Amino acid sequence: MTCLLLTGSRGLIGNSLAEYLYQQAIPFKPFDLRFPLGHPGEGDVLDKVALKKAMEGCTGVIHLAGTSRVILGQKDPALCLAHNVEGTTNIIEALLESPYKPWLIYASSREVYGQQETLPVCEDAVLNPMNVYAHSKVAAEKKVLEARQSGISTAILRFSNVFGSPFDYPDRVIPAFCRAALSAESLRGEGGDNVFDFTFVDDVARGIAKVVDVLMTNPQNLPPIHFTTGRGISLSEAARTIVRMTNSSSHIKEADPRSFDVGQFYGDPSRAKSLLGWSSHFSFEEALGKFLPNLKEHLQEEQFALKRVAS
Repeated sequence: MTCLLLTGSRGLIGNSLAEYLYQQAIPFKPFDLRFPLGHPGEGDVLDKVALKKAMEGCTGVIHLAGTSRVILGQKDPALCLAHNVEGTTNIIEALLESPYKPWLIYASSREVYGQQETLPVCEDAVLNPMNVYAHSKVAAEKKVLEARQSGISTAILRFSNVFGSPFDYPDRVIPAFCRAALSAESLRGEGGDNVFDFTFVDDVARGIAKVVDVLMTNPQNLPPIHFTTGRGISLSEAARTIVRMTNSSSHIKEADPRSFDVGQFYGDPSRAKSLLGWSSHFSFEEALGKFLPNLKEHLQEEQFALKRVAS
């Protein structure tokens, strides 16, 4: 019986992917340090004993856990490197100890490309990490590639500015812009001319599910694949679009870009199309059309809960 291990199952992408796995009736074990203590899915990738136990009976691993934001890597480099490099090393060690030799999907990031001269960026571009988080992802990717020499089938997937859940970090740029617009507060963007490839979380989860299908059918080593729209949108344009779609009276304030951020990125989605038949179903505006009502309802529930506590 096929069973997968999904690390980072309570994260932005993990939550959405879990729904796809449920829909396809693929059994999986959740694994995330954000579960309450004592929950069967509670676990940290830095805990080798917990990992080994969670890996029992699994024929594949989708590894989404780890530090997932550039700013968190800058604030705590040691923890970022531990989560992303040591945690991935622990995953691989548990894979190698398993009698099933499970295949591995590793969640990486467009940050590994750094600032590229040629856009859209393809997966074969030379890696040029610019910050702690990016360096941790490059190092983890290297570990994943090395695991192939021991007979582990792996796939490296690179994501770009994924958004679309009301439970995401509230200060991540798109959720922060949307929250501010819905509350008629100012939208503050650091580097208005910075260009990114904003990708809807449901599209990314669907892409991962396609890779799962491939590896379940025929375990193999895949080339790096990123799930991107191929469209670059500046922070200023994103802010204006959100203000317009929410009919908000919010003002847009631009601040200087952060020194550790990539200035421009959008990715070529052709490899995902040719290998998996995947392309993004949702434009930025269409994704916002799904996200904003959910976020608005979530904010109303937050306000209601606060009022109940206050009373």
